[in-house]
Amino acid sequence: MAKLTFTGGIHPYDGKDMSKDKPIQDFLPRGEMVYPLSQHIGAPAKAIVAKGDRVLAGQKIAEAGGFVSAPVYASVSGTVKTIEPRRVAAGDLLMSIVVENDGLYEEIGFYPQAPLEKMSREEIIDVIREAGIVGMGGAGFPTHVKLSPKDPKKIDYVIANCAECEPYLTSDYRRMLEEPEKLIGGLRIILGLFENAQGILAVEDNKPDCIALLKQLTRGEARISVKALKTKYPQGGERQLIYATTGRRINSTMLPADVGCIVNNVDTMVAVYRAVMEGRPLIERIVTVTGDAVAKPRNYRVRTGSSYQELLDAAGGFRTKPEKIICGGPMMGVAMFDLNVPVTKTSTALLGLTRDDVSAMEPGPCINCGRCVEVCPGRVIPSRLADYAEHFEEEAFLENHGMECCECGCCSFICPARRPLTQEIKSMRKLQLAKRKK
Repeated sequence: MAKLTFTGGIHPYDGKDMSKDKPIQDFLPRGEMVYPLSQHIGAPAKAIVAKGDRVLAGQKIAEAGGFVSAPVYASVSGTVKTIEPRRVAAGDLLMSIVVENDGLYEEIGFYPQAPLEKMSREEIIDVIREAGIVGMGGAGFPTHVKLSPKDPKKIDYVIANCAECEPYLTSDYRRMLEEPEKLIGGLRIILGLFENAQGILAVEDNKPDCIALLKQLTRGEARISVKALKTKYPQGGERQLIYATTGRRINSTMLPADVGCIVNNVDTMVAVYRAVMEGRPLIERIVTVTGDAVAKPRNYRVRTGSSYQELLDAAGGFRTKPEKIICGGPMMGVAMFDLNVPVTKTSTALLGLTRDDVSAMEPGPCINCGRCVEVCPGRVIPSRLADYAEHFEEEAFLENHGMECCECGCCSFICPARRPLTQEIKSMRKLQLAKRKK
């Protein structure tokens, strides 16, 4: 029987052995906490506290700035030090609430609003919205918006993205092994919003222990199945995941709901469970700290707003000076030049590498080998699109389906000429998206 997968893709070194067998460890921050008001796609949140205010862990400090937005909560107790622009991992300056951590970690009381069976669909979505939950795999799309399609009856599948195809990352893997009941509970809650939907736990087959455990815990559940996917990058990409599990296709102009699908990653579904069943807003997430330059790679339960530098110190710091530090994974993460930046809702990993292979490469001319086309999941011609992007040929870029690129990095990885194909295409896509917004 053919394994569930998509056309294209690559098989990079996965680096997961460094941290996959390390249980999740709680991390308690000590220094000041920084809460950017833009930790999601959409309008920034609006601060509802002022300098000098004392806050508790779990207290709302910024309200949603619109429907496509999400509130922000304090993750420690302390005093609001200032509200000012602060640097984030990608290098942007974002308006942020800075809280002086008092080290007491006092919390507000967390209580569910009502028993789940007594809550209406609208009440459950309100709880998810109020909890500030967003896509925690990196995109940061507000979850309540994703769960509010025009016609809920047309949703056929709710897919839990358990693939974790990005090299080095093991936070979802540990979550599935250590807290599978919360993952399945979150999936059940979301399934309850869509009466015609089937639930799918989609896991790459390099995680046989997770597949076996999830199958055991969902045995006898008519609406939930576990599907083993072929291990291949980017199997966890939304378009690739939907095709692999359902055979349905979406493009850059569509949402998963347009083909009857809702997709959420592991941490997001756990956050949904905790919001609805425990009354807890989103104030923490699992972060993988790893790489051959890190002294003690492992997975941490981290409070949002914590400093990356403090988190690295908890992992023993760098055992050797890294040539490259990345926020996220090596394929789709962003290079960091400063570790004094906060962990946010969308932070997945801190990766330290002893060698910067990309910077050491000298790009050469295209040899027309076609390898970039073979591995492209978007079925476009990356070498041609990169040429158009480099020469600002916008019409040709659009006519050749440049917006269908998902920026996965497969083409740059496979290119024997070491051309920065993804980077060129990504720059042009950003330009076109900015023009659309205008």
